[in-house]
Amino acid sequence: MLIENKGIQTDAFYVPPFTLKKGEIIILHLFNDERSHNAEMVLKDIFTGKLKDKNVIVYTALTFVDYIFEPKFKSLFRPFNVGNYLKKNANSNSPYATKIYETDWITPKTKINWLPGTPRKQLSLFASLTKTNNIIFDLSGLDKKGAEETYMIVKEIVKKGGAAIFLDYFGDIKNDCTQYIELQWNNPELNKWIMNK
Repeated sequence: MLIENKGIQTDAFYVPPFTLKKGEIIILHLFNDERSHNAEMVLKDIFTGKLKDKNVIVYTALTFVDYIFEPKFKSLFRPFNVGNYLKKNANSNSPYATKIYETDWITPKTKINWLPGTPRKQLSLFASLTKTNNIIFDLSGLDKKGAEETYMIVKEIVKKGGAAIFLDYFGDIKNDCTQYIELQWNNPELNKWIMNK
């Protein structure tokens, strides 16, 4: 077992109990609400072990697959490229360290700020997978095709003994996981409205 959640209760939301084991992918549906991003950041910190919650035991901390952001100033004067990013953030002995280059037009010299949503997210995913196969991720900034492709990559990792929590905003793929859990906002009227949308 990697994570044992006995029920996360905050001032804003509640996450029902669940456990995460190797070979499992949990979809935690946050709904698409203006508060969802803040909820995601709290949950990310709990499941990566940065924030303690009395009702969560993190036996193995997950790694969050973040969106690669390069500050505008830096991108103008000293842009970061794919090769440098991998050198800094990936274990070069892993086969995932070069997986991004399977996309024909991406080379080590491709600038990070040239990458659209899907390859940028996948670069971060592959860098994370060079170090661990236990991840927490979202699909923010990806189109439908890119989201499906990225989700399939994660499913393959999980099949090979990894584990994942997908922080989902839209509920499109709720039948394609080990467990599907819905976050509950503490405002009952809002919960009724969200459920009826």
